[in-house]
Amino acid sequence: MARILALIPDLLFGSRVQGALAAAGFEVELVGDEGPLRGRLGGGEGPDGGMAAVLVVDLTNPDLDGPALLESLSGEGVLGQRTRTLGFYSHIDGEARVRAEQAGFDLVVPRSRMAREGPQLVERLARD
Repeated sequence: MARILALIPDLLFGSRVQGALAAAGFEVELVGDEGPLRGRLGGGEGPDGGMAAVLVVDLTNPDLDGPALLESLSGEGVLGQRTRTLGFYSHIDGEARVRAEQAGFDLVVPRSRMAREGPQLVERLARD
């Protein structure tokens, strides 16, 4: 199964996502901010040394500009070629969805859908 690297500063929701994905058989690494994420991606091979992987990013945190982060990581060549990206946003923040799609996230969903269907969404991305 694909490895998952999740940038979710909200510890409670992050634990929920991590638990659901782990229960579905994914190996999940949860990080709370950009520094550890960049450290984990530093080799330019993505979360799993070049193997299929998914980067999940919380777009709801006001202290984190997920679209700008993705553009930066992509521009620096830090993401592995097989790394897919999934962002989740607050359903009332349509602008966050649009910005994330424009930045190049492979899939952008409301937070409620991430809570409900996280393992299925990640599985779909990992297969592609």
